This record gives sequence, structure tokens and C-alpha cells, in this order.
Amino acid sequence: MIVVFLFGIISLFIIQPYLVRVLWYRTPDAATYKAFPQDIVHKSASPFHFHRSGTIRNDIDTLMVRDGDQHMISFNEYFKKGKLNVFLVIRNDSILYEKYSPGYTDSTLTTIFSGAKSMVSIMIGQALAAGDIKNLNDRITNYIPELAKNASFKNITIKNLLDMKSGLAFQDALGGVMKAFFSDEAKYYYTHDIKKELMKVRLDNQPGTVWKYKSIDPILLGWVLERASGKPVARFFEESVWRKVGAQYSASFGLDQPSGLANTASRFQVTAIDLAKIGRLYLHHGEYNHVQVVPKPWVAQSISIGIEKPASAKGWQKSAHHYMWWIPQEGATGDYAAEGMLGQRLYVDPITNTIIVQFADHGAGDYPYRRISRYLAGLPFNYP
Repeated sequence: MIVVFLFGIISLFIIQPYLVRVLWYRTPDAATYKAFPQDIVHKSASPFHFHRSGTIRNDIDTLMVRDGDQHMISFNEYFKKGKLNVFLVIRNDSILYEKYSPGYTDSTLTTIFSGAKSMVSIMIGQALAAGDIKNLNDRITNYIPELAKNASFKNITIKNLLDMKSGLAFQDALGGVMKAFFSDEAKYYYTHDIKKELMKVRLDNQPGTVWKYKSIDPILLGWVLERASGKPVARFFEESVWRKVGAQYSASFGLDQPSGLANTASRFQVTAIDLAKIGRLYLHHGEYNHVQVVPKPWVAQSISIGIEKPASAKGWQKSAHHYMWWIPQEGATGDYAAEGMLGQRLYVDPITNTIIVQFADHGAGDYPYRRISRYLAGLPFNYP
């Protein structure tokens, strides 16, 4: 029996070699990206610099915020409890507050996990404007014809993917160690061949009918972008965004294999100071230095759901997931965020002209960003 069991285990790892990575790395952290090939997104030749005054505010340390247990604690305690690595607050292009854990600075390259999805959204808007993508209602098989071999992809449109309503089956990592080990979440993060795995996917729901948060949809969007533009995602992002917003440091997209497909769902590496420039770009309606980098209508369409019925309602702010951004629907609305596992955040508040970047190993829960932005602007704020 032991021999049969061992043979079964060995056979499993031979058939699904990515499971070795799952077993070795388990839940990825902000540095796991180093295990994968990287496609570099090269920095700008003319970097933009936020203003740094001689004195950084320290009153944020004692500001009372709420954690995930609904306890009011000082932000200093929040930072420790959430194992935060970076917390950067920028208002009116000035850095007002910054706090780092040992080994981190504003220039430490870090994985932002699902924050990568918002970068995909930006690129889709640019590909539309450039004419690389003709229409959001185009079927993805128009751009990736080999997917037509799997009938599950027949009626999926680009907009279905952008809305996370592809209908494709996806098993998340919730429900215990074994479920996480064999989950699709782990598979698509650790696989050596994303395209091969995608060709096996089945359809759970008709496209456009059911929202489900999953990695497959933004990965497929990345593949569409590559085919539509004729460029790897990293090159497209570099030319259309990164060099145009004054990025001071190079970023990267993790690939499944050398010269392979970028994991546009969860493997984008960036520094805090440069991620803030993405926030600044959207704060200025897609414009940088009097140049319209991202079409203004696309920015507006991305960060407001309009009369659309929210497909999700996360947390006390009832945040809706729309075009790969998280948009609060409760209280004084207008702010939005790119969010990633373990507490990676890019928060933008147009009401107060504030950008907040948070990198973390865990995150302390709740949503202190609106509290902090309104405090710095001298505006009232009350938790519900």
C-alpha cells in the first residue's frame, strides 16, 4: 500500500509539475516573484518627483483608525498589527507621511498581487483608443483563435472578462489546506504553462450573467492585449504607460516561463513611489504633463459604475468591483482603489486630492484610507 501511495504521489507531481512549486512556496509573499522569469518594464528617462518637505507629519501615528476586528486603535498600532511594510500618503503632489518596516523604502520592488488587474484595465483602455482592440463586445476568439478549440470560449467577450463575468469555472483557495493546494488560484499562480491550463477550462455559467472574482479573466485579457498589440504585455505597458508617467524605477511582470505569458492577474512588481504615479495619473483624469496618456472617458468609465447595479459589495463601504478597480458605494463616494492580497493597496481620493500606497505582509483589515485622507484635508469623517 505504501508503494502504491508513493507511486500515486510521484505520478501526481509528474502530471502536474506546478504542484512542486505550490508545495515549496505555499501562500506566496511579496518576494515570491523572484522564483519566476521576469519581463522588465523599463523606467522613464525623465522621472517625476513628488515634493518632499523638510518635515514629515507624525500626527498620523496617533490618529485613531478601525481595524478588521472593529477596534479603534492608533495608526501606529494598525501598522504593526497588519505587518505593513510601506505606508505612503501624498496630497497635492507632496509626500505628507511615510512609514516603512526594516528593509523597505519607497523604492523597494514589491509584488502587488491583484493590484495588477487594475494595470490591465488601464491597458485595455489604451488598446481601444489605439484601435488595437476594436470593441469591448468583440469575442476573445477573434484575437486568440486557438481558444476556439475549447467551446467554453465561444461566446466570451472582452467586456465579459473586464466585468469578471466570463462564466469560466474557477476554484478559489478558500476552504482549508487541501482545497488551497489543488485550487485554481494556486494553479494559475504557479503553473509553468498558463496557456495549456486555460485550454482545459470549462464553462460554469453563460458569459455575462454571473460575477465571480477570479484570476482567469485578467490573464485572458493580458493574452488578448498581446495578440491585439503584437507586443508582450510588459513592452506595451512600458511604452503606453510607464515611461509616460515619469516612473523612477523599472517594474516587471512575472511570466509562467521564459518568453511565456505574463500573469496579469497577480504578478506585477512595482515600487511604492512609482505605483503612486499611477494613482496620480488617474487623479488627473489620465493626463500627465499636459499629455493624455489614458483617454479621459476611459478613466471616468473605469472608476464609476454609474447606474450599473453593483455585482459585489465588499466591506462596510460596499465596494463594487468594476473594470478591475474597487469602487466604494457607501457614504461620500468618489474614491477608489487597486487592491491586492495581503494588504497591497493603491488608494485614490479625488475629493481630497490624496494618494495612499500600502504594502504589507498581512494587512490589518477594515479601510482606514478614507479616514486618513479626510483627516489630512480637515474634513469630517465618521465610521458607520
